[in-house]
Amino acid sequence: MKDNIFAYIDSIQAEIHDMADYIFDNPEIGFGEHKAAERLTNYLDKNGFRVECGIGGLETAFRAVYENGEGGPSIGMLCEYDALINIGHACAHHMQGPSIVAAAIALKNTVMDLPYKLVIYGTPAEETSGGKIIMLKNGCFKDIDIALMMHGSPTTTTDVKCMALSSFAVTFKGKSAHAAIEPEMGRSALDALLLAFHGIECLREHVKEDTRMHYTVTNAGGPDNVVPGIATGTFALRSYNRKYLDHVVDRFKNIIKGAALMTGTRYDILEDNAFDSKIPVIKLNDLLMENARLVNAPAIKPAREKTGSTDFGNVMYNVPGSCIRIAFVDEKTAAHSQEYLDAGKTEKAHEAEVLAAKILAASSYDIIANKVLLEEIKEEFKNTKAAMSDF
Repeated sequence: MKDNIFAYIDSIQAEIHDMADYIFDNPEIGFGEHKAAERLTNYLDKNGFRVECGIGGLETAFRAVYENGEGGPSIGMLCEYDALINIGHACAHHMQGPSIVAAAIALKNTVMDLPYKLVIYGTPAEETSGGKIIMLKNGCFKDIDIALMMHGSPTTTTDVKCMALSSFAVTFKGKSAHAAIEPEMGRSALDALLLAFHGIECLREHVKEDTRMHYTVTNAGGPDNVVPGIATGTFALRSYNRKYLDHVVDRFKNIIKGAALMTGTRYDILEDNAFDSKIPVIKLNDLLMENARLVNAPAIKPAREKTGSTDFGNVMYNVPGSCIRIAFVDEKTAAHSQEYLDAGKTEKAHEAEVLAAKILAASSYDIIANKVLLEEIKEEFKNTKAAMSDF
């Protein structure tokens, strides 16, 4: 059956490359990916998928569904298609949609004797706003048993952990006064901000070693001869464990409250979208890599144990998932670089689109054909998430 799947993907690869090149040549930043979403959804609609656009509260998000029979697993395939501001597709997001679409259409047209559902999610604004977080809040991804992605990369591999991230803008509000004539009448918002920074330095000694805490001043309140009546700083808190980070966030908020109490000021906290840590499922990672070896994918390497923050972490915090990273640039190449951009339409990029489609389709077929495998994946997810909650 896998040979049939691979042959079908090979038969449509010219269309897949054309789609990827079109998205590359028409870069669109987060929430403005109209051309990319239209090209992908038109192709899915033409190939028999039921398409919904503008889902999850986002104009350029979409869901496309195909169901064969009843009672089978629901395989979710997620793709991004936003470009980087001022540079274009230097993170290879143009490859994702076409590769995902190829995998899904190949399964639809070759696997006809088993029950399953394919759910393709188009997810905007990964680079800028964490579109998947918004989609989750609006009810998306609840209809899938598993979430799969692909991403262009210097090596062919998977990821294990990513960092949860909570970001805040804190504005302290005091009372302005002339710093030389009547400083006693003032209440310094900048003093409060500096005390908050110092509180975080004291906290740093008493958190787990994978915790990261950053801050900066965005508004210091004015000239040096005036007691600042307002001051604003931004704060970023990270950990590889969302539950533990929530605990750190509570302590951070107490620091902000204490800084205000010590200075006689008030404060406002504005929280940005929170990024969750992945719940790694090693069995699913292994399945993707087994199929990567089957198709002779290039530059196969061990899994990346720790990575930064991504909105796919929020999906993987709720649903078992994994992303196959497929090599198309030299091993030392950094993402968001000119080298990534220059490689976007090369033969290696085109090869990666096809290989990733085959890996995802073959792995999906393994899950469709083996009910026990899906149950084992779900059980590992459940046990790992429970263990991470016990910090």
